[in-house]
Amino acid sequence: MNTDLVGKVLSIAVRPDKRATLKEIPVANAVADGGIDGDHAVAPTRGITFISAKQWNDTLGELGADLPWHTRRANVLIDAPSLGHWIGKTIRVGEVEVEILDETRPCQLMDQLHNGLRAALKPDCRGGVLGRVSKSGSFRVGDTAEVITK
Repeated sequence: MNTDLVGKVLSIAVRPDKRATLKEIPVANAVADGGIDGDHAVAPTRGITFISAKQWNDTLGELGADLPWHTRRANVLIDAPSLGHWIGKTIRVGEVEVEILDETRPCQLMDQLHNGLRAALKPDCRGGVLGRVSKSGSFRVGDTAEVITK
């Protein structure tokens, strides 16, 4: 099995309820066909969401805003230039493997959190990506993210 390093976990966040404020945590446990322990219930196809730190910072620059990364309501902030190329691939973060299935499309809640945020997240997969947890395990801030080639 070959792997390609694509970034590092900068932060992890969960929300106990769908509309709750996200809470940053140093270590996460993820369950196959589920999500991250302590995160609200999710569909298996949306077990974990990832966002690129560079793209988040580009978005904030365009908006002239200073917002925490988890305003996007993603679970994992990755030190990577972009994440769109992950779609259709399997990512390993710590012990966890995630099949990246799609782009995380920004919803109307983004504009409620900051005017113009939804539109600013639309280009180039800036809203991040989502996937199904295919292998349970734990991961932590500082772990690398790798694309697994099978």
